[in-house]
Amino acid sequence: MEIKVNGNDVEKALKILKRQIQKDGLLRELKERRFYEKPSVKSRRKQREAHKRRMKNARMRRQRNPAI
Repeated sequence: MEIKVNGNDVEKALKILKRQIQKDGLLRELKERRFYEKPSVKSRRKQREAHKRRMKNARMRRQRNPAI
């Protein structure tokens, strides 16, 4: 990952870097790896996250294409 600083504008470059790290999910991964997570707990969490994503996608599809 590379962020270029234009015109000595470090604040803007830092903002872009933070946005990129957030988008890539690096901060979230660091939080998850801070403590050991048992495999059973990890799989349950992943299932819960997948279910949440599926429900959100279904909700978004209903909003875009409401049944008439």
